[in-house]
Amino acid sequence: MTSSASFSTPGLLLAVALTAYLAFVSPWLGRRQYDRLARRRDHEPRALVRAYRLWIAEEWVWVAVTAVILVLSPGVRLADLGFTMPSHFGEVAPAVAGMSGALVISIVMARQLARSGRTVPGQAAVRELLPRTTAERWHALAMSVTAGFCEEIVYRGLLIALGVGALGLSTTAAAALALAVFTAGHLYQGWKSMLAVALAGCALTALYLATGSLLLPILMHALMDIRGLVCTPQPAPKTVGHAV
Repeated sequence: MTSSASFSTPGLLLAVALTAYLAFVSPWLGRRQYDRLARRRDHEPRALVRAYRLWIAEEWVWVAVTAVILVLSPGVRLADLGFTMPSHFGEVAPAVAGMSGALVISIVMARQLARSGRTVPGQAAVRELLPRTTAERWHALAMSVTAGFCEEIVYRGLLIALGVGALGLSTTAAAALALAVFTAGHLYQGWKSMLAVALAGCALTALYLATGSLLLPILMHALMDIRGLVCTPQPAPKTVGHAV
């Protein structure tokens, strides 16, 4: 993958402001919002729906800001941000098939664990985000698709182009910094789960760099989040045996 993005001064200033927000403000704010949701979830029936709506709106604002940056920077092409068809698909097809298979297996295993009353690994980190009602499930689906689309455009498309075009970094270094910002955005999940987020981000970044396109990362990211939020059931309550 190559990028020749040339940001204008106004576009660069706006991109830097967005990056600073993503790196420092968003992780702190996300942690506070999640903690507040945890306190209200059991007492306010629509607390999760409102939280999802807020986060969905926020991520679309990120994309809107990215669009403004593109308008202000004629030297940045859509292709510089990954808006192109994937190349070398044959080389990454086995990896995509492997990731898809792993998602299916993880869904089956999660359902088996839930039926036995055990907690799915990593579930505790996002427990308050798991839907309990039909309305919450639809919002979780919308959040998953939004995250797949918006986060890939901003964290991988924009930030990598910014690192290469504005900072003069190599593609690998720019991708590493973008991955760090992406991982920080999941601070609310705790440090252990952030390691899993970093690994998933590495896979999505590698897929983007190999194909030069955000199409497959967007698809895989959305599927990962659908698996984690929509297809991960709550553990079944354990039955208490009667004394004989």
